[in-house]
Parts: sequence; C-alpha cells; structure tokens
Amino acid sequence: MGTHLDLDAELAGCRTGEVTLVSRLPRSCGPGELVLADREFLGVPLWRAFTDSGADLLWRVPANRVLPVERQLRDGSWLSRIHAATDRAHRDPVTVRVVAYQLHGTGGPGEDCRLVTTLLDARRFPARQLAALYQERWEAEAVFAELKTHQRGARTVLTSKTPDGVLQQIWAHRLVHHALRELMVRTAATRGLDPDRVSFTETCALPGAA
Repeated sequence: MGTHLDLDAELAGCRTGEVTLVSRLPRSCGPGELVLADREFLGVPLWRAFTDSGADLLWRVPANRVLPVERQLRDGSWLSRIHAATDRAHRDPVTVRVVAYQLHGTGGPGEDCRLVTTLLDARRFPARQLAALYQERWEAEAVFAELKTHQRGARTVLTSKTPDGVLQQIWAHRLVHHALRELMVRTAATRGLDPDRVSFTETCALPGAA
C-alpha cells in the first residue's frame, strides 16, 4: 500500500455485497504478493480462491471465530485450521497460522485482534512484524480519500445521467488516479524517497496533471 497504486476493482449496484465483488479479484493476484483483508471477508471458499492464485494472505478474524491451537510456535502465534461452513464433517480443512495481539489506543483498554495467514514459518515471518504490517491495510482509506476528495473535488458529483455513464466516469477517475500515482512512484524513486513522502494534492495541482 506504500505506492497507493490501485491495481484492480469491481463495481456493481448497491444490492451486490462486498464479498461477491471481492471473489472476482483473485484474477489480479499472483506469487510474491500479500493480500490483506478485514474480518468480514474470512471464508474458506474466498480464502482458497486467493491462495490458488499463488498469493499469500493476511486477514483479520471475526471475534467469535474459534481457532483451536494445533501447534504453538516460538513467537506466540499458533497453527490452526479453518473449515468451510458446508464442511460439516471437517474433512477438508485449511491450515492457517494465527497471530493474536492487542491494539492500544489513547487511554482506553486494548482491543483484541487476531489475524490468520498463509505465512506459516515463524522464523521467516515473526508475529510482531505481521501485526505491524497489517496496520498498513488502513492505507486503503487514504486511497479512497485521494479519489473522492482531492482528485474528484469536494462535493463534486458525477454528472452522467445513466448507470453506464456513471461507471464510465468512475473508471476514468481510477485511470487518472493510477497515472498520477505512477508518476509519484517514479519521481520518488529518482530521489530515493518513500512514495508516501510525495504530496498527492501537490501532484494534482501540477499543470496538466489531472
């Protein structure tokens, strides 16, 4: 998420749920990639769809999900298994590694957080590093803000009067955003900077940028 490059998306009407849309995105994943997801997406069919692409996964777990300890690992994480809702006999489980920790805010009690991942080797992928890495998922919110507020303009609505026209405008905004971010990544690379250090709003203000 450090580049904020938008690699793929699925668009549909308000009656189509996020899980349905996400199930179409493994097409853009592959070996060497790590997919982060929030707790509402955890399910064996979707998990397998992404792992079949060759990507690794690091997803948050709902609070009520039972993850028994199959084997405790040296860093406090453990191996467990998850099952599809239709797998009543538990004959076809998926082995996962569970990382549990607390998120501490300002002044209040910590929030329990559990992640499951395909990265089973605790030596190569310590639990502390995975917990820190998962927080990068919130960078996606910054991408949405760039698209909806800074690039499109505050309180600016889409002008098309037809569903197909609205979709066309949304895809156009995504293409422009990708081009801007690609420019920012290349600029940062030439100066040895993290792309996060380059201002999106200033890039949009460049003559001919958007």
